[in-house]
Amino acid sequence: MEFFRDTKIDWLGKKWYFLGFSLIFSVAGLLSIFFWHHIPLGVDFKGGTQIRVAFTQMPNEDHIRHAMDMAGVHQATIQRISDPSGKAANKVIIALPISSASDTAHDVGRERVESALAENYHDSAFNVEQVEIVGPTAGKQLQHQAEWATLYSLIGMLVYLWFRFELIYGVAAVVAVFHDTLITIGAFSLTNKDITLTVIAAILTLIGYSMNDTIVVFDRIRENLGVSRREPLHDLVNRSINQTLSRTVISSGLTFLTVMSLYLFGGEVLHGFSFALVIGILIGTYSSIAVAAPMLVAYQEWRAKRGKTAALPAAKKKAGTRA
Repeated sequence: MEFFRDTKIDWLGKKWYFLGFSLIFSVAGLLSIFFWHHIPLGVDFKGGTQIRVAFTQMPNEDHIRHAMDMAGVHQATIQRISDPSGKAANKVIIALPISSASDTAHDVGRERVESALAENYHDSAFNVEQVEIVGPTAGKQLQHQAEWATLYSLIGMLVYLWFRFELIYGVAAVVAVFHDTLITIGAFSLTNKDITLTVIAAILTLIGYSMNDTIVVFDRIRENLGVSRREPLHDLVNRSINQTLSRTVISSGLTFLTVMSLYLFGGEVLHGFSFALVIGILIGTYSSIAVAAPMLVAYQEWRAKRGKTAALPAAKKKAGTRA
């Protein structure tokens, strides 16, 4: 199935617009990370107590937060658990940061929350269903593991593309994926949404998704290089992107509709996960066209200025996959 036939869009001619778009969102995310909200880590990483409370009636989040403050429980995060079926509409998650080492050894968090709620609600109006405690040491360990998992995935993809294509292909793809990851984390910082283990899983997923989309474009560029050596590289890359445009729109469009439905109707528990995928799929599809491919042309232009060969490095092995 093809949505676009004989498309002749000059993608590389718009590279400065793409660069401006990427700079705006990247710089905004970096400013938020370093000066505003920083990286909003969830309880999974910074440690604390997460308590799920069920109410007999629809709870008011502002009223719960006021009850916590009045009882001296500050910096509590109140998050409603919503369900399209309505079964979990009366439940909230109250997250408390670690205030001392003793909080992890005793059920202090639960007692403080129950005491605060008891002063403002009847005992039969709420019920503590679940308590999860993450110590600061475990949270720090999880944070390091998440960072290493992301780094190892990028290095592994770079090595794979180095052998599968050429080093420049791998570098361009990894830069594009790093661009996607930075903007996604920046979006969480700008919106002050907590980054949890499920969000890290979503980021690793979008890294693989973005890389796959980039490889499809690179593979078509490599195929066209084998039969059109004399064609200007600018035109060849544009033609390759246009040839894979239908595939990109179909695969990315269907995936985007799925994760958007998950974001809108999946409930608060999956809200961070689906939000990361919504941002990541949009940016990942964009970067394959607007970041990775222009880097190949920029690299070749740099080589030409140094008086080296005018041909983009070809793959060591002929590709057999078509978009």
